Order: sequence, then C-alpha cells, then structure tokens
Amino acid sequence: MSENILKMEGICKSFPGVKALDNVDFLLRKGEIHSLMGENGAGKSTLIKVITGVYEKDAGQIILNGKPIHFKSPQEAQKMGIGTVYQEITLCPNLTVAENMFIGRGQYTFVQWKQMNEKAAQMLDSLGIPASPTQELSSCSLAVQQMIAIARAVDMDCKILILDEPTSSLDEDEVNTLFELMRKLKARDVGIIFITHFLDQVYEISDRITVLRNGALIGEYEPSELPQIELISKMMGKALDDVAEIKKHKPLKSDGSMPVFEAAALSSAAGVRPFNFTIQKGEVNGFAGLIGSGRSESVRAIFAADKVTSGEIRMQGKRVKIKAPLNAMKQGIGYLPEDRKGDGIIAELSVRDNIILALQVLKGFFKPFSRKQAEGFADEYIKKLNIKTPSTSTPIVSLSGGNQQKVILARWLLTHPMYLILDEPTRGIDVGTKVEIQKLVLKLAEEGMSLTFISSEIDEMLRTCSRMIVMKDREIVGELSGTNLTENDVMHVIAQGGE
Repeated sequence: MSENILKMEGICKSFPGVKALDNVDFLLRKGEIHSLMGENGAGKSTLIKVITGVYEKDAGQIILNGKPIHFKSPQEAQKMGIGTVYQEITLCPNLTVAENMFIGRGQYTFVQWKQMNEKAAQMLDSLGIPASPTQELSSCSLAVQQMIAIARAVDMDCKILILDEPTSSLDEDEVNTLFELMRKLKARDVGIIFITHFLDQVYEISDRITVLRNGALIGEYEPSELPQIELISKMMGKALDDVAEIKKHKPLKSDGSMPVFEAAALSSAAGVRPFNFTIQKGEVNGFAGLIGSGRSESVRAIFAADKVTSGEIRMQGKRVKIKAPLNAMKQGIGYLPEDRKGDGIIAELSVRDNIILALQVLKGFFKPFSRKQAEGFADEYIKKLNIKTPSTSTPIVSLSGGNQQKVILARWLLTHPMYLILDEPTRGIDVGTKVEIQKLVLKLAEEGMSLTFISSEIDEMLRTCSRMIVMKDREIVGELSGTNLTENDVMHVIAQGGE
C-alpha cells in the first residue's frame, strides 16, 4: 500500500448561516489519483481551499507527510509542495511558455533568458508537453496551456497536485494527452486530487473516489467496487428513479403539422456549410458530433448569433428574415449559448436582472419593467427552476455554475419561446442539476415547445432527443431517429460521414 502523504481528520468549516464542511475526513497517498466527487455545494471547493490555505479550518487537523500543519496562506501551501491548477487558466497569454512557467518565482532575472529557457525545455521534455519555451502561450491549444500550468506547479517541488475541472473545455484527444501527463506524475509519486463532472473520466483515471454531499463525507471507494449509477446515487442522496424516468420517457412525436422552424441552405460567416434543418412542435432534436464539428456554429446560424451569409428561413410555414439575434427573439426563438460565462451571464448584474434581460430587450429598454414586476418574474422562475440564491438581488456571479445555468434558462423561458436552443446546458454542473435540466427539457416538449439540445455527453442526448443530426467538418453527414438512435450508430455516422 502506498504511503500516506496527506491526511485530513474531522475538518469543519462554517460561513454565516452555512456549515460548508461537517467533520470531513480525507486521505491522499503518494502516487495515486484520487477523485473528489460531489454536486455543486457539496463542499469540494471548500475542502480544497482549506487544504491550500485559502480558508482556515474551524476544527480538525491536517497532517502532511506525518506532521500536523496549519497553512495561513496559499503561499505557505505552495512552499510545502501543494500545487493547484484551476479550471480557469490563470497564465498570461501574451508571455512565452517559459516566462509563464517562472514568472513571479524569483529564480531568473531578465538577463537569464537562456537559463530560463533551458530549464523550461527540460521540464517540457520530461513531462512530454508539446510546446517550445520561446513560443507565445496564446499560440498553444487549451490542453497544452493546462499542461503548462501543471508543469509550473510541478516545478515548485510539488508533492500534491490539485486539478479542479481541468478537462471541462478539452476534446477527447486533449483529455487523453492530459491523462498521460497525470500518469507520468503519478509514477513520480505525486499525489493527485482530481475534480471533474465527467463520470467516465473518473473511472478511467482514478485509483480511489471520495464522495461529499452537503458538506459531509459520504464515503471513500475503490472504483471497481462502486458502479457508476451508485456513485450518482451517493452524490444525489437518493435512488435514481428520476434518471430511470428520463430514460423511459419518450418525447412528444410530431403530429405531422407544419414545422415550427425550417432552414434551407443556411450558412454563416463562422464557416458552417449550407445546411437544411426543420423542427416540429414538441420535438427535441440534437446536433451531434465531435468538438469542432460545427454543432455550435449551426445553432448560432439559426439564431443569427453569427453573421448569416446564405439561406432561407420559415417559421410555421411563413418566410421570415432573421439577420440578427433580436430578429430571432421576435420570432419566438431562444438560445442558451455554449459559453455560459462569456456569452450567457452578465456577471455584474443581479439574479433578477439576468432573468428579465431577454424580455426587457423584447419590450425595449426605454420601457423598463417596474421593480415590482421584475421581482415578480424573478420570484416565479426561481421557484419553478429551484434556483438556489439568497435573494433576487444577489449578484449572479456568486451562484454555483448549475444555478447560473438555471438563471439563463429562466431568462429564455420568461419570453415563452416556440423554439428553444440549448447548447451544452449541462456542461460543468453537478449530476443532480443535469437530471433536473433533462427532465425540464422533456416537460417543455410535452407542453408543445420545440427544443434543440446539444451535449458533449452522448448519453444525455440519447435520453432527451428523438432525432439527432450528425455533423462532421462543419456539415451535416447524417440523421438518426427511432431504433437507429444509439451511441454506436452516432459514432459510426461520424466515422463514415463525408466518405
């Protein structure tokens, strides 16, 4: 059995009105990858911040390499060999790879470029990172930037590496490259704490799994002894009847009436090739394909979020012009974008103002809603979607990712769209909220709304969509429905498409 490197016993941490950690134990061994799992609000981030000295614990003890320690700052934790790489990369894109690896470290001065580049080259080579010390960081892929952040952490005599959602924006090949690096570090006896919402990745890379729920320790498990469905159940705190219900549910079938939306030879300046597309009332369909296949570009063309360069659009059989998002909104189309932080939330605004935003745009900013009206709208959808927020006035940026996503959903549902496009609505959120969103999609379809659902997790699309449009190289290469709508069929069409 590997030697223990980190032991946490009886850790407690409270904030006003909230007990974030309640008597939590956690054990990390040398040379292991240990996944820390739980829904948003389970206590994962708080535990990590206690480990790294961001928060001081209220009770309990932390033992590092057999000795009790008490970090008062992240700098103290770093000096003791604890490195952290967060989901949002905090490097400087305008600097070189080597400069990012050593900036602020005090090891090299501006006259020691040669030594710094040589040291960086050694690190990059030893970890198998495909980058040059002298190239600008912005020229590297997102996955390589993640690995450079890891290399920076590892070079600080790292004994423990914490990876917080490092794969959320990576494609399959990039994830595999990152996992190769993690295995190399594991072989060097680095203990790795891995946080992710992708369950398949947990089972691919983990040696052990610890589950938290509502600030409490649920248990520590060997992956081989914890089936995935049981892991989900432990994270949610209930049997998975809801998930089974989703799998059994069949979306509303078309009644043969006029399509709600039709596009002919639609294309955009983003490079999506001309495509034809229809959706019926009450239908849930999806765009499937690998990252970069054109899924997002296609729905952005439908909403005119990118400049439309060709095509004809009809709503309920009537030809309409949609050259800008406002045109689409006025035609009853809503769009939840892929990039929640960049294109979705307005971080400086409150939950209330984020919810009413789309409806206010439709009404016109020179005709503002009264405070009472705005509060009424916000309260209604906070209850409908079970949004966890202290108040309607709370800044949206302070909410969890899952609750931010619900706020954006509320924004569009408030406009009562005929057709709602959801691009990656469950990315980076906890399992319980994913289930809630999938159930909501099917409920909206039952009520007659038409929806397009896009997800990188194919099983989510299979649960929700009755028809799937398959894309490759920014063009449609197939369409699946009925008994042909299986994961194998989707993968086969992607592999064979365009040949």
